[in-house]
Amino acid sequence: MPTEYLILLGGCFVAAFASGLAGFAFNLVAAGILFHWLSPQETAPVLVVGSLLIQLGTLGAIWPSVRWQVLKPYVIGGVLGTPLGVLVLAHVDAGAITAGVGLLLVAYAGWALLGLFRKRQAEALRAGVGADAAVGFASGILGGIGGFSGALPAMWGDLKGLRKDEARAIFQPFIVVMQMVAAIGLLAGGFFGRESARMLLIALPALLLGAWLGVLAYRRIPAEGFRLVLLGLLLASGLSLVL
Repeated sequence: MPTEYLILLGGCFVAAFASGLAGFAFNLVAAGILFHWLSPQETAPVLVVGSLLIQLGTLGAIWPSVRWQVLKPYVIGGVLGTPLGVLVLAHVDAGAITAGVGLLLVAYAGWALLGLFRKRQAEALRAGVGADAAVGFASGILGGIGGFSGALPAMWGDLKGLRKDEARAIFQPFIVVMQMVAAIGLLAGGFFGRESARMLLIALPALLLGAWLGVLAYRRIPAEGFRLVLLGLLLASGLSLVL
């Protein structure tokens, strides 16, 4: 088996395990590993479809709590932003995209770590549907680049002071919709071909096994402790992609 396929298997397994255990960040973890050896253009279909499969596996648990009216502006903005992300993926140098994803990793991990260590809850931000749509638009761009549509809504939900269950009921369906739209955009942009199909088939067992083991570990390992370690690894991965 070629070396790049072994890297793909390992990266997807680790990312799926982390996502199953911590409940987030499959794309960010995978990108932090894979982008050292594979280009964003090569891995985008795997990241988008892999994230979609993992999110669909847990969507049923929060389906009754989905707030459709609140979700609507995010989705509208995201759908409009996704084609721009696909254009970026098609025309921007791989090195620039890798550096951009590295900055996103640093920003997301730094923000989340700050939230864990913050002793006093910051005052919640008041924002309307226009701001929600703008966050959705920017997230759609990131989704079109490689399925990174979850980081900005997570930070935005924290700024707005949403409870964890409330935020998940909004943003997990948003991520699912965005991954579907991103998959269509990547298909229309010519990123799905024989090689991407081969990579998806090779990665599928690692995705399923990693997610399953992650869910099992979640029942035995304190989630907050692992979240702290994972965010530290994301921060280090982002810095390694930037520097």
